[in-house]
Amino acid sequence: MSRDFRLRIDRAADRMFFLLSKVVGFIVLPSNAIALICGLGLCLSLSRWRRAGVGLLMAGIAALLIFGYSPLGNVLLLTLSERFPAWQHDGRDPDGIIVLGGAVDADISVSRGAVETNASAERVIAALELARRFPKARIVYSGGAGNLIAGLRAEAPVMGRLFEQFGIPRERIVLETRSRTTDENARFTRELVKPESGERWLLVTSAYHMPRSVGVFRKAGFDVEPYPVDWRTRGWIDAWMPFDKLSAGLARADTAAHEWVGLLVYRMTGRSDAFFPGSR
Repeated sequence: MSRDFRLRIDRAADRMFFLLSKVVGFIVLPSNAIALICGLGLCLSLSRWRRAGVGLLMAGIAALLIFGYSPLGNVLLLTLSERFPAWQHDGRDPDGIIVLGGAVDADISVSRGAVETNASAERVIAALELARRFPKARIVYSGGAGNLIAGLRAEAPVMGRLFEQFGIPRERIVLETRSRTTDENARFTRELVKPESGERWLLVTSAYHMPRSVGVFRKAGFDVEPYPVDWRTRGWIDAWMPFDKLSAGLARADTAAHEWVGLLVYRMTGRSDAFFPGSR
C-alpha cells in the first residue's frame, strides 16, 4: 500500500469519525435527548399510541427536572475535573505549552475584529500567563474549525494574532490549524512540534476535558503534563448544591455527558490509552 493511498484512507477515516462524533454528540446531550423524547411523546399522544406517548412525555418532563435542577450535572463533571490536580512548578521550566482549542468563536472574532471567547476563556488566560512566566517556552495553540454546521474558520490564527498583540514573539508561537477533534489535536500537534526525548510539555485545557485529552496524547506518543483550568465548580461541596435555573443545570449536564460519551467512544475506537486516564 502506497503512502499517499494510506494517507487518503486515514483522512477519510478522520472525516467519518468527525461526522459521527458530531451526530452522536448531538443526540446524547441530555437537553437534546429530552427534547427528542418529549417531541416523540407528543406525536405519539396524538395517535393511536396515546398511552405510550403520554408515558414518554412524563419521562421527558421528569428527566428535564432531574437534569435541570438536581446536582447530577455537577457530580458527573466533578468526577472528571477532579481527576488531575492543579499543576505545581517544581523548579524545572517547561519547554513548551500546548493550549487546546475550544475557547474562541473564530467566526465572530473575524467578523467583529475582536477576539470573542466563550465559557472556556480560562484556556486563553492561562496561555498568556504561562507565556509570561516561562519566556523560553514555545506556545502551541491547537485548534481548527470544529463545528459541523457552522464555523469555517480555524481558531488558531485568531489566537496567534492575540498572542502577538500581548507581546509574545512570533518565533515562539506555533499554530496547529487542522484539528477538529481532541484526537486530531494530539496527532497533528505531535507531527508539528516533533517533541524530543526529555522535553517538558504542559497541556492546557478545561479540567473536565483533561482525562480524554491526556488519554489521546499518550496514545499519540506525546508525553504531556496536565495543566487543568476552567474548573466550573468549587469542589465536591457542589455535589450537594441544586441549581436555581433550569438552563444552568442542563448546560452542566450537557458538558459532562459530552465528555463521558467521548471517553467511551475514544477508548472503544482505540484513540485513547484508557477509558478514564489518570495520573501515572
